[in-house]
Amino acid sequence: MYKNRKSKIFFKNNLENFNSFFNNLERESIKIYIESENSGFNYQSIISAKPFQRYLNLLEDKEFFDIINNESLTSHFQPIIESKSGTIHGYEALIRGVKPDGSLLYPDLLFEKSKRNDLNFKLDRLCRESALKTAAVKKISQKVFINFIPTSIYDPEFCLKSTVKWAEQLEFDPKNIIFEVVETESVKDQKHLKNILDYYRGQGFQVALDDVGEGHSNLNTLIELKPDIIKVDRNIISNIHRDELKLSVYKALYNIAKENNIEVLAEGVETKEELEKIKEIGADYYQGYYFSKPLSEPVRKIGVEA
Repeated sequence: MYKNRKSKIFFKNNLENFNSFFNNLERESIKIYIESENSGFNYQSIISAKPFQRYLNLLEDKEFFDIINNESLTSHFQPIIESKSGTIHGYEALIRGVKPDGSLLYPDLLFEKSKRNDLNFKLDRLCRESALKTAAVKKISQKVFINFIPTSIYDPEFCLKSTVKWAEQLEFDPKNIIFEVVETESVKDQKHLKNILDYYRGQGFQVALDDVGEGHSNLNTLIELKPDIIKVDRNIISNIHRDELKLSVYKALYNIAKENNIEVLAEGVETKEELEKIKEIGADYYQGYYFSKPLSEPVRKIGVEA
């Protein structure tokens, strides 16, 4: 009885929102569901109903929907350092959602809310476009690394058309744009991923694999896709100077990459000791807090030893 009363109070208090968010058919479906003779008016069973869960998401994720509807996204930039010269080779564009009050929503929450609301395709597209637009505003002339989720792309030519259009309109040299595959482990269809990367390459862009070495299937992905760049997972780099196993893994990845003309980026470098150990083996590029955190205004010169 308590659950029934709680459910009725919830609907009464949110009746206006309920009517505005659902069409007649959806409202009728929920009514039939909660008035079923078998289940009665059960609060827990209502929560599990998909239309009702969608409604709860709309209430709880209001700030997220404001960001999506207003395309309120920006990028922060973390420098990528060239090992030979010690200069800034490029930047990784890291997305941030801007809430109505000006505070930021970070990528983990953005994509968590996006996934549960079936908006990964739209958010991923907006992120790519925002990265290009923000890089242009910041007058970045070096390489720009832009993340994308391959599982959100079902047809490369259609899904990536707007990204290519913005790159052309903003007059980016395609060779200065590197599209970086994230969540590689969740990609079950390697052929589809290869089609996406081939499309990017066909437009003159480069491609990179992120978090290489994190999972077992990563090496198979590396061999099949032969990206231009691999980014060695930060968990391997962390305290690599104290861990012989991590050192062995890094050496293996570096040798495989070099044998296949693939450049290597050591990601997540946070200390001088980690950097020195990586230097002993080799790397083309470094990235991490040791050099700079992601910033809204990209650093133009590195003040630490590379």
